[in-house]
Amino acid sequence: MKKILLTVALVLAFNGALAQDAEKENLKKNEAAASRKTSDLPDGWKKGGTFSFLANQATFNNWLAGGQSNISGNIGVNYDFNYKKNTWSWDNKVIAGYGLTKIKDADVQKTDDRIELNSLLGKKAFGYWYYSAFFNGRTQMDSGFDKDSGIKTSHFLSPTFLQFGPGMMWKKSDNLKFNFAPATSKLIYVDKQFTVASSSFGVDLGRTNRYEFGAAVNGYYKFNLMENVSVENILNLYTNYLEDPQNVDLDYQLNVAMKINKFLSTNFAFQTIYDDNSFRGFQTRQVIGLGLNYNF
Repeated sequence: MKKILLTVALVLAFNGALAQDAEKENLKKNEAAASRKTSDLPDGWKKGGTFSFLANQATFNNWLAGGQSNISGNIGVNYDFNYKKNTWSWDNKVIAGYGLTKIKDADVQKTDDRIELNSLLGKKAFGYWYYSAFFNGRTQMDSGFDKDSGIKTSHFLSPTFLQFGPGMMWKKSDNLKFNFAPATSKLIYVDKQFTVASSSFGVDLGRTNRYEFGAAVNGYYKFNLMENVSVENILNLYTNYLEDPQNVDLDYQLNVAMKINKFLSTNFAFQTIYDDNSFRGFQTRQVIGLGLNYNF
């Protein structure tokens, strides 16, 4: 009996190892194909993006186990417009999202609200390396309120975060690149009404803006985990030379799309932010649901 169990265990382990090797080989083929596809692209503009709508709904009537009826919806846009000309590369991405939820007997609450623009210009230096200049802008569309007091804490274009600076970029393809900018300027703007009584998003009492100077690292990696399953990773790191350089700001986004057909997919989005000027702790956002997608 022990020999049989041992044999079965060895077979399962062997099959598991083969499956892992096959998966790794599949990933290598996908990345190689994506790299070849990018390198073969003609000069000029390459544009494309996705509009998605996610909806979730739950209803409880006389449900003894408990629960509250709720409905929520999220819309999102993820659009790329990239340009290539000889030794020049200019990559641009726009990400926008807005979401609302309504729980029974409670007011409608905002669950997502963001507009983000990333722009990265590169001039080829050698190999996969480019001299670069980058710009990142983040803001929001709607008002935000403190969950405990209900006091308004933000509104359209307030706060606005801007980062820009020169650096070096390592770019293997449109789907795999990193940029290091050791001389980055960062500006934070908030409306004056939010700094009347206290500081807001790092902007001091009575002021409307804050300037920082530091270093930024930006990374982007997108790959197909398997057929019809794409995984997108976006990482932004920043340290302020002028104040507490050991406190590194972090913004990481994970977007997973599991395609069902041309218009339907299951989407998972996760984002975590650490910025001790805004909040001393990790801010996290997670959205999952059946989505209606439109590619354009």
